Amino acid sequence: MVVEQIEKVLMDTLKEMSMDVDSIRVILSNRKDLCDYQCDESFKLAKRFHKSPLEIGNSIVEKIKERDDFSDIFEKVECAPPGFINMTLSAKMINDTLEKMRTSKKFGLKEPAKKETIFLDYGGPNVAKPLHVGHMRTAIIGESIKRIFAYAGHKTIADVHLGDYGLQIGEVIYGIQKENLDIETITIQDLDRIYPAMSALCKESEEIKEKCETITKELQEGNIEYQRYWKKICEVSCEDILGIYRYLDVSFDLWLGESDAYPVIPETEEIFRKKGLLQKSEGAVIVNVSKETDKLEIPPLVFQKSNGAYLYATTDLATIVDRVKKYHPDKILYVTDNRQALHFEQVFRASELAGIAPYEMFEHLGYGTVNGTDGKPYKTRNGDSPKLQYLFSQAKDILISKKDSNETSSEEDINRIVNAILKFADLSNNRERDYIFDISKFSEVVGKTGPYILYTYLRLDKIIQDTDIENHKLGSRIYNSYDRDLRLKLLEFEIAFHNALEARMPSYIADFVYEICVLANAFYQNNHINGLEELEKKKDWVALLTLTNQMIQEMLSLLVIKIPTVM
Repeated sequence: MVVEQIEKVLMDTLKEMSMDVDSIRVILSNRKDLCDYQCDESFKLAKRFHKSPLEIGNSIVEKIKERDDFSDIFEKVECAPPGFINMTLSAKMINDTLEKMRTSKKFGLKEPAKKETIFLDYGGPNVAKPLHVGHMRTAIIGESIKRIFAYAGHKTIADVHLGDYGLQIGEVIYGIQKENLDIETITIQDLDRIYPAMSALCKESEEIKEKCETITKELQEGNIEYQRYWKKICEVSCEDILGIYRYLDVSFDLWLGESDAYPVIPETEEIFRKKGLLQKSEGAVIVNVSKETDKLEIPPLVFQKSNGAYLYATTDLATIVDRVKKYHPDKILYVTDNRQALHFEQVFRASELAGIAPYEMFEHLGYGTVNGTDGKPYKTRNGDSPKLQYLFSQAKDILISKKDSNETSSEEDINRIVNAILKFADLSNNRERDYIFDISKFSEVVGKTGPYILYTYLRLDKIIQDTDIENHKLGSRIYNSYDRDLRLKLLEFEIAFHNALEARMPSYIADFVYEICVLANAFYQNNHINGLEELEKKKDWVALLTLTNQMIQEMLSLLVIKIPTVM
């Protein structure tokens, strides 16, 4: 909002100087001691008009100062060598803009020029396998990106895309039959025990692995007995998965899986066959997706194995056929581990070759590994990837151990704080990178943590409630540097939000809300509102803190974090 206004001032000024440009770029200053915003257009214009950037910059600054509304917009504008235009906003500009944000829906965020349908594929839990820390990443990142797109004004459709037809189902069916268990009384505890045991057995015995592969293939081909087993396994496992997603406040519009893609495979195969894209290779059916321009080798996509079984690539392509036909998405986003990048590159290329959907429609939003303090993938003491239930319990135990014995919190509040610990730790990191998971550090109420953000909100809320001042508008003054720093930071909302949206990076939101909290803490520690005798100043500051808390709350919602009543 502020950037657009400054850019308009500069565009109008250049037009008056007969230096018309198609666009201009104003950025936040990285030297807050010098100015609030900067523009480097002088360097481009210098080449065009054969003058030095400093000469061009000074002439632009002098022209801006001639404006009748100069003092309404700027406190100071100057050209700094070698040609940067440095701009410091006036108190009126800051407060008028904040007041518009305060009284506008979504703080004045503009609706998109074109509202798109964004289809998000995240979650991806495998039925019959317990959810672990990796599943938390895809769920939280996917949910946050979905909320960011919806907040921007787009239509979102989220699909959990269950792994419900893979080899693990064949292994579990084999295990159930081996133990002679009654499928109707099977429990999640049985599945948690049987899957790892059978998975280990398949690694030891090629014969048993082949039996499990045969069961899986026959299930996919419609074997009635195996279908009965499969339905019960899915029922039990999905109930557990749904409970975990509810705890994480993660939701999906569609609960479809690989199994739902199988009826679409014949249609998908016919599309590829008509295009002449299917080739035989050592008994398997492949699609060559490599390009002459590839710098790295991109192997063929395997459409069907030599034994007739289909793979993830096939079901992913069939799923795309189904999604395009039913939902007409403008974009399809996949949130998975970085290690699946090659798989999706093959699928996206194959889709374009077959004319199903263009390559530009797809995005693979990869994420890094969650590592322990030793820098290696996060494991339990037994060397296993920790189950999410274990992670929740661990965070809860650490949280409770740090609380004062006289403090009491409801179970709902404790769960909200646990969620904040885990989610902020994850989303405050660039999703593409690995990060160190230190649950004790992330549980602290100081530093860049979820509890610190929650504590700041609750502290500000108490200050506001104690004043009994409601819905007061912002005044026209700025009283000190702590006051100005906080107001300026709130003006950066739109920049932070659009950075998060364009990069599909919730970390921009997390960084922004943390920076707000740092400045809000400095503000209330140095500006004592309760007991303040100057009523107008008190009202102004309460209005500022109210706007601050509204922004913290909405940004936390985009990070899938709810605020507890107490801490």
